[in-house]
Amino acid sequence: MTTLAAHGYERVKPPLVEFEDTLFSGAGAAMATATFRMMDPASHRMIGVRADMTPQIARIAATRLGDAPRPLRLSYAGQVLRVTGSEIRPERQIGQVGAELIGAAGADADVEAIAVAGEALAAIGVPELSVDITLPSLVPAVAEAYGIAGERAAALRSALDHKDAAAVAAVAGEAGGLFGSLLAAAGPAAVTLAVLDRLELPARARAERVRLGIVLDRLSAAASDLKVTVDPVENRGFEYHTGISFTLFAATPGSVGELGRGGRYQAGDPAEPEPATGFTLYTDPILRTLPPAASARRLLLPFGIDRSLSRELRASGWITVAALEPADDRRAEARRLGCGYVLENGVPVAIG
Repeated sequence: MTTLAAHGYERVKPPLVEFEDTLFSGAGAAMATATFRMMDPASHRMIGVRADMTPQIARIAATRLGDAPRPLRLSYAGQVLRVTGSEIRPERQIGQVGAELIGAAGADADVEAIAVAGEALAAIGVPELSVDITLPSLVPAVAEAYGIAGERAAALRSALDHKDAAAVAAVAGEAGGLFGSLLAAAGPAAVTLAVLDRLELPARARAERVRLGIVLDRLSAAASDLKVTVDPVENRGFEYHTGISFTLFAATPGSVGELGRGGRYQAGDPAEPEPATGFTLYTDPILRTLPPAASARRLLLPFGIDRSLSRELRASGWITVAALEPADDRRAEARRLGCGYVLENGVPVAIG
């Protein structure tokens, strides 16, 4: 949050629970199946516990901050609750920290979102960061050009998400070769761009490729330490995203799963949407990725210690645990209470 504030992102605090007709408006509709719902005993209306904070931030920007100057930079931190977890992240209560950049349509906004997310993770010590960029609007653009719609489009989307080349070829028909090439193009950014340049993409899909190239060029200058890969067909978790999106990982053996994700979407009223991009970081996997923290300096204070001395010790960085009765063996009592130090003759001494 300190890093986000340093980049001009101002903190907002959306509500934990909202009426479902509000919670599921706009981009929030994509989270309907993931949301816990219940009856409000006061109004007898259905309410939901937020499953994602990004749609809430977008709604705040469109309503209470509708007249604020654009681009609008907002940040947030809090807990969300989901009906089900995933295989990689089975927990259903998730800590989130994130930022939204609303009212900016250019490629520089995409670059800022990725670079600031990477900087925030690096600032707390996450090692060997990598980012995987995807284009959620690329597959729909190609499918539309080849007349793939309805159930067939849904089957194609599922086959691509499961990386099932045979199913992709069976569903896509005459576009099977093109979709097969897109599926196989995932990899280091330079390799993916080279593959995309060799393909005969429809006009709207070609525009996405051009945008991707611009973002990658500028990102290499803004965040040169980031390892960048591209998967042009990945869509899972990006259901309401409309442009360049990304997932962040720590490329270390002990890291499991994503540390965060983000990307471009439409904020505000669907009839008059605003361009927006942003990201959400997941605090629990981030904490598991960090190196072990140094042991806290916990100091057992003897019973009846002068309060002014205990205040001085806390002011100098000690965590003090005051004994509430005399102890025959202060070192044994310190160990029992999880303290590594005792106070002897007014001086903290390690108990070994």
